[in-house]
Amino acid sequence: MMMCSRLRPSLPRLLPLRLMGTGASRTVAVKHPDLLSASLAFEDPSAFRVKSLGELLRALGVFRLCSFPVLVDNCGKLMSVARTLLGSRGFSFLLRPTVYAQFVAGENEKEISQSMEKLSMLGLRPMLAVPIEEDLGESTGEKRYDDNMEAMLECVQISHSKAWSKDPMMQLKITALISPELCVKLTTLMAEQPFDLNLLVRAMDGESISFPGLDDREVSHFLCGLQRLNKIAEASVNKVRVLVDAEYTYMNPALSLVTMAMMKKFNKDGTWIWNTYQCYLKESRSLVLEALHLSNNEGFCLGVKLVRGAYMDKERKLAEKEGRPDPVHQCWEDTNDSYNSSLDVMLEAISQKPERYRIIVATHNEESVRHAAKRMEELGIDNDGGSVCFGQLLGMCDHVSLTLAKEGFAVYKSVPYGSVDDTLPYLVRRAQENRTVLQGIRKERDLLRQELYRRLSLRRGSL
Repeated sequence: MMMCSRLRPSLPRLLPLRLMGTGASRTVAVKHPDLLSASLAFEDPSAFRVKSLGELLRALGVFRLCSFPVLVDNCGKLMSVARTLLGSRGFSFLLRPTVYAQFVAGENEKEISQSMEKLSMLGLRPMLAVPIEEDLGESTGEKRYDDNMEAMLECVQISHSKAWSKDPMMQLKITALISPELCVKLTTLMAEQPFDLNLLVRAMDGESISFPGLDDREVSHFLCGLQRLNKIAEASVNKVRVLVDAEYTYMNPALSLVTMAMMKKFNKDGTWIWNTYQCYLKESRSLVLEALHLSNNEGFCLGVKLVRGAYMDKERKLAEKEGRPDPVHQCWEDTNDSYNSSLDVMLEAISQKPERYRIIVATHNEESVRHAAKRMEELGIDNDGGSVCFGQLLGMCDHVSLTLAKEGFAVYKSVPYGSVDDTLPYLVRRAQENRTVLQGIRKERDLLRQELYRRLSLRRGSL
């Protein structure tokens, strides 16, 4: 096993805050630890009895393909070749009933509604995701960003207008509304001089603000981006909770700055804007503590989406290229410790002020799910009280999602939607970023296979 480095990288910080301790732990006796462990063993294939035979076969086939690293690593190239050989219609005909149907809700409102209604019947809640994002070198101009804003406003409308869940959520990527290049420059500037959240709030309100270090063109784009975000937040407050995704370390401080400014403006009386924390990063727990401290000082509610993270390979290669310390934990055990430690910090805060703090435990890791459930019981946090929920990707980890829902926990599925052409780049990126998860779904495949064999034996017995 690789030795685990404990060095912290010298990355830009959101604000120069002093770390805040979690305070004394409030402990409540666990009533039924053995029952809790047994119910969340995630080894019961009966969780899949709600799936049709076609859905079982499709999942088994897709997961089998995903178990081959060469296919996952080269899926973008393979799909490009397939599109060229088959044409657009033929390619769509091939993909729609397979990979697309497994991981995407649909293209139009009718298809999305059918998928969401099925999730609702299973006790699961949708968290819609518009599959648009950008990285360095992909910026496309203000018109494209305005179009992206309209797509996200439509996502707010769809999420709110349907009775799919009592507490709808959606996901948002800031780089779909503000250029990645500007986010990188802001991150660099923040290392030298922290930005005042009040300046960003005033800019969201339409005030013409000058930001030090940015030229006129950059200031103009930043103001437009902040006002786009403001429109989305205004449309969603008191209706839909907006979870802002984290991305790469070279732009995350700027993304967090913007998200915290949105929280300061819109989270005064409720948790409508959330930020994401990636626990494969060595500084993740400190960032969660700083966010808690900032929310307390600035008087806003804090929503946290806690993930392990999906950009590990790129982060390590970039750190090596730039000659700086690797920001990612060196081993799986350290990442697990980081996740569970950050989770404990938030659960402790929630147990003391459930009306001020919320978390979505967004993970496919069964041990972290059990850890969260156990701590919730110890701290007296309700399974479905609103302050804590769980999240997994649509089409994956259903044995965990369905079991949690059966036990009375609030469970969301991250649900992308759009045409095959619109969602293909998103699916390729997610497949490559989550290759370790995709290649490690043997347990889910085994449970699916057990349920398939059970149905086949029942069918043979009835003949």
